[in-house]
Amino acid sequence: MAKLATNNKLVQEAINKFTHGNLKDNSINFFGENVLGYNTQRQRTLNNKSFQGFKNEFDLENYNFNETKALVHKWKEIDLLFQITDDEIKNEITQFASVDNDLFDSYLFFSLELENSNEKNYTKTEISDITREINKIFPMPIMIFFKYNDFITIDITDRRRNKTDEDKHVLEKVTLIKDININKPNRGQIEILLDLSFNNLLNKYKFKNFEELHQAWQKTLDTSELNKKFYKELSNWYFWAVKQVTFPNEPTLEHAFEQQLKIEDMIQEHKAKNVIRMLTRLLFVWFIKEKDLIPEQLFDLKIIQNDILKEFSPIHQEGLFQEANRESIYYKAILQNLFFATLNCPIKAIDKNDNRVRAFRKNDHYGQQRDSNFLMRYEKYFQNPEKFLQMVNDVVPFLNGGLFECLDDKANKIYIDGFSDNMIKGEQLIFPDYLFFGIEEKVDLSTEYGIKNKGTQEAAVKGLINILKHYKFTVDENTPLEEEIALDPELLGKVFENLLASYNPETKTTARKQTGSFYTPREIVNYMVDESLIAYLKEKILETEKVFLEVGNKQTQLIDITEGKNKQLIFTEDLHKSRWIDKEEELENDLRVLFSYSDQQPFLVHEDIEKLVRALDNCKILDPACGSGAFPMGILQKMVHVLKKLDPQNELWKKIQKEKINKETNEAFKIENREERNDSLIEISNAFDERINAPNYARKLYLIENCIYGVDIQPIATQISKLRFFISLIIDQKMDKSQDNFGIRTLPNLETKFVAANSLIGIEKPKEMSIFETSEINKLEEDLKNNRHKIFSSKTPAKKKVLRERD
Repeated sequence: MAKLATNNKLVQEAINKFTHGNLKDNSINFFGENVLGYNTQRQRTLNNKSFQGFKNEFDLENYNFNETKALVHKWKEIDLLFQITDDEIKNEITQFASVDNDLFDSYLFFSLELENSNEKNYTKTEISDITREINKIFPMPIMIFFKYNDFITIDITDRRRNKTDEDKHVLEKVTLIKDININKPNRGQIEILLDLSFNNLLNKYKFKNFEELHQAWQKTLDTSELNKKFYKELSNWYFWAVKQVTFPNEPTLEHAFEQQLKIEDMIQEHKAKNVIRMLTRLLFVWFIKEKDLIPEQLFDLKIIQNDILKEFSPIHQEGLFQEANRESIYYKAILQNLFFATLNCPIKAIDKNDNRVRAFRKNDHYGQQRDSNFLMRYEKYFQNPEKFLQMVNDVVPFLNGGLFECLDDKANKIYIDGFSDNMIKGEQLIFPDYLFFGIEEKVDLSTEYGIKNKGTQEAAVKGLINILKHYKFTVDENTPLEEEIALDPELLGKVFENLLASYNPETKTTARKQTGSFYTPREIVNYMVDESLIAYLKEKILETEKVFLEVGNKQTQLIDITEGKNKQLIFTEDLHKSRWIDKEEELENDLRVLFSYSDQQPFLVHEDIEKLVRALDNCKILDPACGSGAFPMGILQKMVHVLKKLDPQNELWKKIQKEKINKETNEAFKIENREERNDSLIEISNAFDERINAPNYARKLYLIENCIYGVDIQPIATQISKLRFFISLIIDQKMDKSQDNFGIRTLPNLETKFVAANSLIGIEKPKEMSIFETSEINKLEEDLKNNRHKIFSSKTPAKKKVLRERD
């Protein structure tokens, strides 16, 4: 009988063994009876463990094996480990001298060591591509144990039987447990691996054969279950935290009377919004920590207590010590300084117009620096303030983007975030330290959930940092064909849609009783995205082009109203018919292939490719109730995917962006200067520079600026949408410690892309307007467009303020 991996320590020790010794032996030991408990005795070794040996052994010429996608130049050593079949499951052991290709219902295990990556690690797509190529060779699912740098990754490809040929399988999703640190594995990943142990699966699912084992693996590796578990822990923490905190600018009885609302409900909503705002900022930080852009020390309790803060003890106590433990040292000294005075402040002055520099506000400059939202505060809490400053300056880039702008208007004594050593009388900021590092305790949340049972009356809660450390996070959003068993940015949408619904008067009762019910599932988003974009592109491809020939003076209107020019515009019209006319069904089929995640790109005529790319650039997508950005993010991902297929080298995409800058600056040459035009062209060049950014960065940046918009009635919802788009841009940037700001380009301002408003209320316009009024409005709209382009890329508070006022 297979032995049970009884605790996390056993799994961790098996992972630690990968630091030395033979990869094959360590892999078999890990899956074997002493750890995960599988029967691994159906073994075989490859004689030649190089790629060439693998190629000769399995005759790759017959399988359309793509060596480029498989990154074979990075292979150090590949070996065959073992095979699991019905026999092994029933504990009927048989030796085998070759792979049994007749056993469709089995797993085949390989180990593959890759050359160490110059980047932090191999991407999810790179690992998935290697896995898919190897899977082409065999009729059964392949599980691969990858090793590179100081990490291991385990992945498996799901497959189903071909509907038209039962003897063939169709490759589907690649699932990865990725970047397991062999020196210090993440606790959440250890628990996932423990859940995959033979006896744990057997106890839970009672499988009797391979097919049922395969189903048990699929259920265990379903990220929706991981997300539900995380949401439950986080929602418990959220309802607990809302009862413990106090924020400045709290509603008063006077406010309640004016709005005809209950003061208790207004205070509750005020607290909820502020807790959610803090959560959005902290979770963004937690995600970018995966890119090594945030010091780990800021979340290590021992280091914080011993090296960073004075007298910091985040223990939750009642009775005599209750008031003392409501100290908010961690939130104020660490998080607020990180949010407002680090991520939103340059390390050193950018230029003569922005002389901000990271530093602590000095008492001897109190009058001059009192209202500065970018200077660090709470110096008294630090053991060594300069050491803390150096710690963040060594790692954390300036990000811009608005997410970390302090909302306090200190000049007018209005406090929202409360980033101050000395707020005006009556204002308070309380965010107790135990809400971040407190150990697990039981609290009554039955009122918050609207349900009375043991689970709500004795709900388990613990510090937020302790919760986050329990899970593996990834900055790369999952797709239908690649899924990492980790919490990805889509999770932010799922979590916050429900937390937002929990204080919305129309939905709060339902939201608290039904976790996870206020988020559009990924499958539905994918369907909506594909259908809307395919319909749009089909229309554009079929569109008949009108070609105008202008005669006489160059004019741009049918009637030129410019002084001294009263001639009628004479033109001839020529119709350039699309070659797809009368082939609509074929066109739609080709578009669906283009949108699929296969390697096929059916559009081979350059005219078609350029028309499709220009159509994507001209596309305008508005989600009138965007929530936390499920549909806008789905649109972005699919448009990037299609652009990558149509224009893999980004040549056409770059050409189009340059054309727009030239057109805009030529039209506005009377009021704009050459310097601005040159700056814009340099920005484009940097965006497309693959030494700085991955190719998808430029695709995303200009799609976000020109194509995607969102509106929601709740301001916090739009902030979450922005957050997801920020993460999507960060993941495609390459960090370079030798460059200014570590090579990280500042984030754009998305305040005019995702707007808090009621989309059911339109703008009133006059029913009839003269040609002169129409012309004036068109000019204003063009000015507004140009101004918002500048807002999108502005970095300094002063410039943003001028542009916002002009807007």
